[in-house]
Formats: sequence, structure tokens, C-alpha cells
Amino acid sequence: MQVTKTDFPGLLVIEPKLFGDSRGYFFESYSARNFKANGIDIVFVQDNQARSSYGVVRGLHYQKDPFPQTKLIRALEGKILDVVVDCRKGSPSFGKVFSIELSAENKLQLLVPKGFAHGYSVLSETAEVLYKCDHFYSKESEGSVMVNDPALNIDWKIPADKMIMSEKDLVNPPFADVDHPFQF
Repeated sequence: MQVTKTDFPGLLVIEPKLFGDSRGYFFESYSARNFKANGIDIVFVQDNQARSSYGVVRGLHYQKDPFPQTKLIRALEGKILDVVVDCRKGSPSFGKVFSIELSAENKLQLLVPKGFAHGYSVLSETAEVLYKCDHFYSKESEGSVMVNDPALNIDWKIPADKMIMSEKDLVNPPFADVDHPFQF
């Protein structure tokens, strides 16, 4: 596997090594041994899977103490625009946005450390997303940031009139109004 560092400390793009022949392909989507050999020593405890249609925007979510989550995200089917915002006070990338297309075709994964708000938009007809977490979900630890915050200026690659969001995500606060609980 190839691990690529981003300009955001701790945010990594992971590309698995594919083995293909006339029958198709094989790859290890996750190997604790390979991750550890690349300096990533995380114990994942929960897998989440979601299926959505074109235009769905989920996010921007995070979990506060005592259950902050590191996530390993990939698209099993279709294509998404995966978006994170660094919410770690003192980080050189605090308040900045990173986005990347993850697809069944490119097989890229994004390792999102604790302290980032995370979301994605569905760019294909449908998409199925799987993400591993290193802490269990806790409703009491939920936090969120508005997906269309003008200060963040995120291009979700979906026209505004085609965006489909949950009622809960429609009332997320802007980044500037969030009491960011994370320190870098």
C-alpha cells in the first residue's frame, strides 16, 4: 500500500496495492500489520456502512471527548467527494478544508484523525461508503459544522438545488460558532 501525507497533519491518503488478472482483482483494504509498518497504529472497533443516491450530502460531523473518532473511509460502490475540516485549535491547517474523490474505481481511502469534521457528497447515481472508527459512536459526543458555511466555501460538486440533506444536518452551526473542543 502507498501512504501519502497531505498538508494537514495526520490526514493521510491510502492507496492499496492491487493484484489483478483475467479473473478480476484482489487487494487488502485493511491490514493492521501494513498500517503499523507505515506508522499507523490504530485499533478500529466499529465499521459503518451507508448507501446513498446522487446529491446526498452528509456532514460535517465529528465526535468530542470522551469518544473522538479516527476514521478510515472508502467507497465500495460509486463515487463520493469526501470532505474534512480541521477543527484542532493550534493546527497549521485549523479551519481549512480538504477534499478528495473516493470511488470504487480508484480504491483510495482517507484516514481522518480525531479532531476533523467529516462529510461527503454522492457524485454518482448511488454510492456505498464504508468507514472504520477507532471509538464507538456516542450520541452525547456528537458535534457538527454547517456544510454550506460561506466562510468554508466548500464546493460539494452538487448544484444547490440538487442537494439532499437530513433535517439534522440542515441546522448545523457555522464553523465560527462552534466551540472547537480539539487541541493540536
